[in-house]
Amino acid sequence: MTNHTVLVADDDAAIRTVLNQALERSGYNVRVTGNAATLWRWVSDGQGDVVITDVVMPDENGLDLIPRIRKIRPELRVIVMSAQSTLMTALKATERGAFEYLPKPFDLNELIAIVRRALEAPRATVQPDANDAPEDGLPLIGRSPAMQEIYRTLARLMGTDLTVLINGESGTGKELVARALHEYGKRRSGPFVAINMAAIPRELIESELFGHEKGAFTGATHRSAGRFEQAEGGTLFLDEIGDMPAEAQTRLLRVLQEGEYTSVGGRTPIRANVRIVAATHHDLRLLIRQGQFREDLYFRLNVVPIRLPPLRERTGDIPELVRHFMARVAAEGLSPKTLEPAAMERLKAYRWPGNVRELENLVRRLTALYSDEVVGIGVIEAELADASPAAPEPEGDGLGQSMERHLRSYFLAHGEGLPPPGLFDRVIREVERPLIALTLEATRGNQIRAAEILGLNRNTLRKKIRDLTIPVIRGGGGR
Repeated sequence: MTNHTVLVADDDAAIRTVLNQALERSGYNVRVTGNAATLWRWVSDGQGDVVITDVVMPDENGLDLIPRIRKIRPELRVIVMSAQSTLMTALKATERGAFEYLPKPFDLNELIAIVRRALEAPRATVQPDANDAPEDGLPLIGRSPAMQEIYRTLARLMGTDLTVLINGESGTGKELVARALHEYGKRRSGPFVAINMAAIPRELIESELFGHEKGAFTGATHRSAGRFEQAEGGTLFLDEIGDMPAEAQTRLLRVLQEGEYTSVGGRTPIRANVRIVAATHHDLRLLIRQGQFREDLYFRLNVVPIRLPPLRERTGDIPELVRHFMARVAAEGLSPKTLEPAAMERLKAYRWPGNVRELENLVRRLTALYSDEVVGIGVIEAELADASPAAPEPEGDGLGQSMERHLRSYFLAHGEGLPPPGLFDRVIREVERPLIALTLEATRGNQIRAAEILGLNRNTLRKKIRDLTIPVIRGGGGR
């Protein structure tokens, strides 16, 4: 036995049983309760070395217990677990002094490891005041494991000025993460200034970032403050940092190293008091190997990396995102819609090349262009076909992919989910071969005309004729 006692509070008896067994197997003494009052009595009596508490309990919110526990026993570590897996929950847990936050369901081995760290690690001496946290709507939506890890990371960073590098595809919400770091961080009272490197002409980036003096270049008729100066005391968000030209990279590196910069045409160094958050959709390591990005700058920026997953990797968040966007458009005066189950499943099966931004645009179109209150799968199929440029189809798959899309749509529309494995191949064998044969017969063997009717490349049609052993009609021409 470790002689350490863990106090567990959760109103779910099954969770209490599982935690009790897992902690006892790991050598800890365990006391469990289903309410906050008993937990508070144990803590007040000096019992326990670590507390594990749920947020929602019948008599009191577990988060409200944390400041009281810290007041009478500042050495006691508190681990918070919650099924309310939102960014705000993670932030509040950390703000109020929790040692760690775990969204439910969680891995028992991870929990045991956190308990061990709680007993071994020194306690942080500085905590932000929970009363200073903004209470506006959540800047990020989703309860998937990937988003939970992002919430936990943001909660840990809110009391620091560490430089953060966010990587993610276009439309995943990189600026939302940057704003969350600012709005829930220690610099929230200062300005948040964003600049997109890809949107600024290369010759103007240094002036945009660092400002310029009157007469510094042709057209500089007056002094102009740069983004660093505008962001003084706050956060500077450098979006698409991978598109920054080499000269500006060198100057940015000096700011990160020395904490000061000079304006274009200026001579007096200016101290920089800003937090840097950078973002990119590029692989910066690849750009380094290609000689397009400075390796030393990369390591200065990549102090804390955050990877935003594309929407296709967290499709379980789509229903919640749709509800969020529907509520947003309702607040703007449009009538929100509901989606049939099959329509929602179709959204979850889509690849979302434009990620969350594409989903929001789709929701806005549904509310603005369609009068029916309930959106069916036919509408979704039509919208997804037109919403974004289709990826080039491999040669020879035009007919097959079209058939597969119709097959998927049929099953989803009839509440059957996705087609069972092997069905598509069987349909191809039973439908595609006679379809091609009938088309060739109708065109008297003219393969050029048949390919046009079927939507196939002529060489693709020849390959299918050979692979499916379709008899060739002679005399039709156009082969």
